[in-house]
Parts: sequence; structure tokens; C-alpha cells
Amino acid sequence: MYEGKFPHKRYKLTYQFLEKHISKNETILDLGVENPFTEVMKKGGYILNNTSGEDIDEDTSAIENSDATVVTAFEIFEHLLSPYTVLKSIKADKLVASIPMRLWFSSAYRSKTDKWDRHYHEFEDWQFDWLLEKAGWKIIDRQQWTNPTKKIGIRPVLRWFTNRYYIVYAERIK
Repeated sequence: MYEGKFPHKRYKLTYQFLEKHISKNETILDLGVENPFTEVMKKGGYILNNTSGEDIDEDTSAIENSDATVVTAFEIFEHLLSPYTVLKSIKADKLVASIPMRLWFSSAYRSKTDKWDRHYHEFEDWQFDWLLEKAGWKIIDRQQWTNPTKKIGIRPVLRWFTNRYYIVYAERIK
């Protein structure tokens, strides 16, 4: 178990979920550029490479050419126009993926300063399950958690009780 400090609750829960399902001797292709959670995984002993920032909606070659045994995708699929195409291009037999869930009391996320930092999809859990199953994945385990904030207001109170993140471990259907 990685005993380091986690800067966010979701990092800790994501890492625990990953550790529950993926051994440290497997190789991981992490979709997306290196980020703070990449460092958490590396410090925890995982062997991984990231994609290079290419538009994986347009170019899935990094995924198709990877010999990793596991693909991870932490808060990536909501940014893609066609997550189905990306899911189908994965050759690894194991997938750990998380998404921010659609919240009925909050509109989809859209950065006003970064044209790439936007959510094209915000899934409900059943929608993400259906997408994975249609793309040839069998969900083995899943977990959800809240994302409370210390702000005042109705939405911050709702965030204490409404699940915001959804993570799954899935295996390729043979």
C-alpha cells in the first residue's frame, strides 16, 4: 500500500481502487498527459506511460500500438467526442476508468479559458456502464463517491450527499 499523502480525496479513493485490482508488475497505459495523479501512481510502484496529448478522438495510434496490459483513464472520457471509438481501440485486457458523474443540480463543466478543458459528455452511471458494455468490456467492480466542498449554499450541501465520481474496473470480453 502506498503510504504517501494524497492531495485530494478522489486521489486516495482512486489509488485504493487501482491497487485493489491491478498488480504492480503489470504495465499501464494512462490515457492523457502526465499529471499529479501520474506521479502518485509512479511513487506507489506502478509502471506506466502516458499518451502524449494527441487528440485521441482523431488519432488512436498510441493506444493501438501500446503493449500495456492495463489501460487507465481517469476523468478522460467526458472530454472525448467519441469515447466508444477509443474504448474499442484498446488492446489491453484490463481497464480502470473514472468519470465525473452528471449532476442534476449543476450544468456541464466548461472552462472559459481552455478550449480543451470541457466536458462533452457527463454520464450517469448506467450510461457509462452501457458504453463500456457496448464497446466490449465487462464491468467487474465499481465504486462511487461524493465530492463535498467547504462552500456555503444549496449546491455545496447537495455535494455532501450526491455521488460525483464513478470508477470501474472492467475486463475485455473475449
